[in-house]
Amino acid sequence: MADRVTVIGWDGSPLTSAARSALSAATLVAGAAHHLALPEVPPTAERIRLGSVGLAARRIAGHRGTAVVLADGDPGFFGVVRILRAPEHGLEVEVVPAVSSVAAAFARAGMPWDDAQVVVAHPRTLRRAVNVIRAHGKVAVLTSPGAGPAELALLLDGVHRTFVICEELGTANEQVSVLTSDKAADHTWRDPNVVIVIGGGAAAQTTAGGATAEPAWLLGQTPGQSGPRGWARPHADATGEGESAPLRAAQLARLGPRTGDLVWDIGAGRGALAVDAAALGAAVIAVDADPQACDLVSAAARERGVQVQVVTGRAPHVLENLPEPDVVRVGGGGAEVVEAVAERRPERIVSHALSRAEAEAIGRVLAAHGYAVECAFLQSVGLDPRTGAEQDRSVVFLLSAERPVNR
Repeated sequence: MADRVTVIGWDGSPLTSAARSALSAATLVAGAAHHLALPEVPPTAERIRLGSVGLAARRIAGHRGTAVVLADGDPGFFGVVRILRAPEHGLEVEVVPAVSSVAAAFARAGMPWDDAQVVVAHPRTLRRAVNVIRAHGKVAVLTSPGAGPAELALLLDGVHRTFVICEELGTANEQVSVLTSDKAADHTWRDPNVVIVIGGGAAAQTTAGGATAEPAWLLGQTPGQSGPRGWARPHADATGEGESAPLRAAQLARLGPRTGDLVWDIGAGRGALAVDAAALGAAVIAVDADPQACDLVSAAARERGVQVQVVTGRAPHVLENLPEPDVVRVGGGGAEVVEAVAERRPERIVSHALSRAEAEAIGRVLAAHGYAVECAFLQSVGLDPRTGAEQDRSVVFLLSAERPVNR
């Protein structure tokens, strides 16, 4: 094992005295090509191009001497420190940090970033990164080859955002570009780059009523997330079985929407479930055939301070051009719509039926597509807390389906 391992962050500024001291004693130096070209790297030191950090870590673990790993920005912020400290490598490291590329990007843009979401986009996580952009008004994306500004813009098809693209921060080739997301796909961008994505209104520093919001105190939280407590609350204008608060609570519990997910809410009605799912951190597309209902969904999202994309159209045909969902609530359309959803293979699907025959038809469709299906008969009765008199009654069949992991 190396006698000493020092991880040095580099943001383009002159190296600190601690970094220069560590490099001068190094017998092995790992880093990208531009790191290994730094004049402070000893000419006698073994040099490792840092492609796979895991492979480099194994080489460092077997090295007898003093090792230095060079990385861009703060290596402890979505950087190499996590991998180097993994139990299988057994490395204890000292870290000399630098300004993270995210902090540098926001500094170039002249913007605060304590209310921003920060995500890493690789080809395998690109879709989830885009879902975070759909759901939040301020997001910083640490990109990678194959998951850069152009790819983000292409997957955002139909969702308007502003991109602040910071290329090669800290170098002589640094460039900052500001353009709309629909233009970003038309360019070739240099790596490494960081993309700040702004839009949708949720990043505004005012409440729905126009008053100044309280200062941010928790990283990544926006004013819209400090609204009323709870979810699946009774809705004064809710009518119909699909809008009842107990049913929405059960549906949300089965769906489990979370940050990085894309939720389809088909037959969104007044948007109560769509808004709740968005408040839980998921990206949401609300679909309804009624234009007036779609207007109500948009109004509910604005009032709650969350992002919801609203699509007017009749399922199942309108679903064909929507991006792939993670979880889906089918609030209307019956077995025909459920079948169209199941063919897209989301992880979970919930629906409801007003009769046993309809519930059985939906259950058969889900089972035929390989889903594990549960069906429950839900009855809720609202009572006046003072008199005990019955105020309303809801009776419905709840169906929830989960796709097996190996399918």
